[in-house]
Amino acid sequence: MFVMLAAFFCVNAVLAEFIGVKIFALEDTLGIAPLQWNLFGQSGSLSFTAGTLLWPVVFLMTDVVNEFYGRRGVRLISWLAAGLIAYGFLFAFAAISLAPADWWVKAAQAQGVADYQAAFAAVFGQGLWTIGGSLVAFMLGQLIDVAVFHRIRDVTGEKHVWLRATGSTAVSQLVDSFVVLYIAFVIGPQHWPTSLFLAVSTVNYGYKMLAAVVMIPLLYVMRRAITGYLGEARAEQLRLQAAQ
Repeated sequence: MFVMLAAFFCVNAVLAEFIGVKIFALEDTLGIAPLQWNLFGQSGSLSFTAGTLLWPVVFLMTDVVNEFYGRRGVRLISWLAAGLIAYGFLFAFAAISLAPADWWVKAAQAQGVADYQAAFAAVFGQGLWTIGGSLVAFMLGQLIDVAVFHRIRDVTGEKHVWLRATGSTAVSQLVDSFVVLYIAFVIGPQHWPTSLFLAVSTVNYGYKMLAAVVMIPLLYVMRRAITGYLGEARAEQLRLQAAQ
């Protein structure tokens, strides 16, 4: 069961990093008029990275592993995911450096892509500041998440699963949402102004917290499913060991 949970966690984390290069407009996606939000002096449509589709699943898997496998389990899958993300980007850059076949460069012109090599490099060749910021923020967020989760668990015991799940996410993603953008776009070459950094970070944090709350019922469903699979006695044994 741990292997299955770890595999699902890692594939979602890696995919979130790779699809995160796309920025989408929320209102246009939903087919509604732009909200024209105004925050820290910045206004316009709500824009998110496509990685936000998968990060809530990563949060959920973190809480499930925390529940049954504790600090050691979460740290293991977090380091494993970070290693796989770095491994993936390493081979993405290797693939970009390969000399393209002449016919392949023009193979997608019918779809409006004039230079397939340039498009491939733009999508998969994310800047090193973005990659570095993502990895630092991901690991920092995961380590904070597991610490807060177990701090709340020490106080509440086995009660209030929702509280330790959303509480740990609230703290860890507050750090994650701001750290990744600060490293990638403030320290990085784009040098975002403070107002833009605060506005985008706040919007992304708000989305992550909304998603965490919406997924609370799914956390209980997975907890019950795992308990049913393991049996009450074995599940209780794992939860007690995880709490230590």
